[in-house]
Amino acid sequence: MSQTTQQAAAEVASTATMTPQQTDVLDQLMKPEIQQSLTVLVENLPKLAEMTTVLTKTYDLVQTVANDRVLIDDLKGGMEEFVKPIQDKAKGIAQAAIEANDRSQVETTTVGLFGLLKMLKDPQVQKTLRFAQAFLEISAERQQQQQQK
Repeated sequence: MSQTTQQAAAEVASTATMTPQQTDVLDQLMKPEIQQSLTVLVENLPKLAEMTTVLTKTYDLVQTVANDRVLIDDLKGGMEEFVKPIQDKAKGIAQAAIEANDRSQVETTTVGLFGLLKMLKDPQVQKTLRFAQAFLEISAERQQQQQQK
């Protein structure tokens, strides 16, 4: 019994020398919800350690990749090689559209029935009409499929 009294006296003495912040922490630790949370944390420490290891490895990899100038330059070059043809094609289409608009603004002649018949023989017009027809057929098929669902 004297040992428990001595321990209690030691705790009171140590509490008396504690700072207010330390007593706040002790007060927090006495709350049941804090104790329950600590129990959950202790039970999940192996999982948390594993997750920390994975996150650390991921962080290290990202840092290595982010600081590797050769890899960054290679990725940049690869992306440029991929995007350049698309960009060139888009520029060509835009230029053709602008030029066609300019020509259509200057051209004042009326397109009649015989003009349309003559245009129908043009391979580009045929190609465009076939594309439009295929596009409309596919759109109709997809619309039917959606209606059936």
